[in-house]
Amino acid sequence: MLRLIIFIAFAVFVARAFWKLFDNFMEGLTGQTRRERARGPQSSVHMARCAICGTFVVPDRAVNMSDGRTRVVFCSEACRDKYRLRTA
Repeated sequence: MLRLIIFIAFAVFVARAFWKLFDNFMEGLTGQTRRERARGPQSSVHMARCAICGTFVVPDRAVNMSDGRTRVVFCSEACRDKYRLRTA
């Protein structure tokens, strides 16, 4: 019985050592830790703020208008129209 317990403890120790070795090999290969690999790629997008209501908008989906030399960003055409009424 004592031999079985020692064998199981040794097997767990060897399996854990193998897993650590494999994990370190993958970290060296990819340059990312296991947690970074599990999360996946982190992509961030610079958000623009609507000049009227303050909503953050992805610039690709925003309504743009140039006001002199500056570019003004809006979340919708309704906010753009409100801005035009204010500046007119």
